Amino acid sequence: MLQRMEIHYFAAAKAARGVGVEHLEFGGTLEQLIEHLAAQSSLSTDSGLSLADVFERCTFLVDGANADQGVDVSQAERVDVLPPFAGG
Repeated sequence: MLQRMEIHYFAAAKAARGVGVEHLEFGGTLEQLIEHLAAQSSLSTDSGLSLADVFERCTFLVDGANADQGVDVSQAERVDVLPPFAGG
């Protein structure tokens, strides 16, 4: 049985997805999840970046831990999509 996960989008990822949080049941790797979400999204940021473009620059946390794209997210409770942040 798949875990219903929360996906939290921040900054440019939020703009390109159109929501800050969504819930999804998904079985597979983080890479497959990223591909699935990018294929579903038709929005873009103010600078014209698609969600797939934004994902290329992002760090991903799975249940609070930095994750590479090969990690299985089938039982994840939360995935955070973190684009690079500016500031000081």
